[in-house]
Amino acid sequence: MQLFSYLHHLNLKIACMKATKFFLILVVIQLSLFNKITAQQKQFKALLITTTRGWHHESLHNGVIAIKEMGVKNFFDVVLWEDPKGFTDKYVEQFQVIIFLNTTGDIFDSAQQKVMERFIESGKGYVGIHSASDTEYDWDWYTKLVGRMFQIHPVIQTAKLNILDDKFPGLQGFAGNKLWTDEWYEFGPEKVSDLKYILSVDETSYNPKVQWGEKKGEGMGKLHPLSWYHNYDGGRAFYTALGHLPTVYSDSAFLNHLYAGIFWAATGKK
Repeated sequence: MQLFSYLHHLNLKIACMKATKFFLILVVIQLSLFNKITAQQKQFKALLITTTRGWHHESLHNGVIAIKEMGVKNFFDVVLWEDPKGFTDKYVEQFQVIIFLNTTGDIFDSAQQKVMERFIESGKGYVGIHSASDTEYDWDWYTKLVGRMFQIHPVIQTAKLNILDDKFPGLQGFAGNKLWTDEWYEFGPEKVSDLKYILSVDETSYNPKVQWGEKKGEGMGKLHPLSWYHNYDGGRAFYTALGHLPTVYSDSAFLNHLYAGIFWAATGKK
């Protein structure tokens, strides 16, 4: 009788162990499937480049945090590029858009430049923020990708913004000649002829005049663009000159504007 009782309890114990093991296997499988499904559902993957070979903006740290949080909120992946030798065709093929956040100077060697060119040629996107137009002046292909290059700017001032194309999303926060404080870039001539302007600054609302040694800035006149987009070399490019001050990276109007540009560059959708 005691033997029967022992065997009975032993069988129950073995059955419980098997059930527990089976349950744990199910949990692992479900977690694996959930992670796989979650990864598949991400809208797109963005590579964030912050390299500077010139002026280093205080707002870089704020910008990285803001874009990473934007990725969480809007369900896309953001990867910060940290390995200077890792910018290869194999590495960038996983991304749909490359973001230049306040980059300055010559940040790519000739081989990396070709990688970037092939990335855009494959039908993918580029986003330039603020001093991305103060980057790679001697790389003709890149200057056309950006569309216009930075020349000079006056002191930081508050000015009125104008929406030029309300069909492009993300501009709601700038309606009604919104006052905005930033570093107002004066740009050189268009590098391509198909730029679609969406946002400008009213030069009558601030003083655009500046002089750096022999270099002078007089403003750009009636049309002083700040943001634009265009199709280029098989892919897409979006640029915004806003983004100098750290505080703008917690401003919902700017973040909506920036996300609309990132989304369009990554997907081609407005």
